[in-house]
Amino acid sequence: MKRRNFITLVCGAAATWPLSARTQQRERMRRIGVLMNFAAGDPAGQARLIAFVQGLQHLGWTEGHNAHIDVRWGARDAEQIRKSVAELVTLAPDVILASGSPTTGPLLQATRTIPIVFVQVADPVGAGFVENLAHPKGNATGFTNFEYGIAGKWLELLKQIAPRVTRAAVLRDPAVTSGTGQLGAIQSVAPSFGVELSPINSRDVVEIEGAISDFAERPNGGLIVTAGGLVVHRELIITLAGRYKLPALTRIVSSS
Repeated sequence: MKRRNFITLVCGAAATWPLSARTQQRERMRRIGVLMNFAAGDPAGQARLIAFVQGLQHLGWTEGHNAHIDVRWGARDAEQIRKSVAELVTLAPDVILASGSPTTGPLLQATRTIPIVFVQVADPVGAGFVENLAHPKGNATGFTNFEYGIAGKWLELLKQIAPRVTRAAVLRDPAVTSGTGQLGAIQSVAPSFGVELSPINSRDVVEIEGAISDFAERPNGGLIVTAGGLVVHRELIITLAGRYKLPALTRIVSSS
């Protein structure tokens, strides 16, 4: 997903404002809510926020001049996300940028009137966020990461970089439904590559460390990390893959 594309879409929500209001935008401050699915101090989250603000400036929207940005952080914590959602909705911004499925769902439960633009959502139709991709309807629109079928290519790529792999652990967060779709795509191609899959449902540090350690006890293993909530544990997963010499394929280190 290109950064400028989703910035343009967020700003494009201005096209729905009444003409009379748009002619007065110099006098009226536009309020933009942002709900990030990261902890406040997470470098990847900060980098994305900075890129977003810079993109807004490039399109003529400057913090303190004609726009005010209210940022909240979810930290992959359901209670924190609910609190942040309530705060943003109370502020009644002109539009809200939602990062990830865990933030988009609660926002749509809280408001059906404030425009919501989502990014980094794997299956917005399956999750019920939009009716379909071409005509989303409702108050939400945005970008999907990729189709589930691309996950089958991850296993193919893993075999290319590590031909000896005959076992692959598929690490996913069970709270993120997109992981099920990605796993299904990997399972559909695994027999053709002669790879035995071991789905691993892990959400916290203890579960991830234990699961990867147990899997690594047998030889010829590799690791696939599905896209989704595990991004908050990316450094740990990368460290463990290196410690146990597991060839790994993951999307969680991407900052695009």
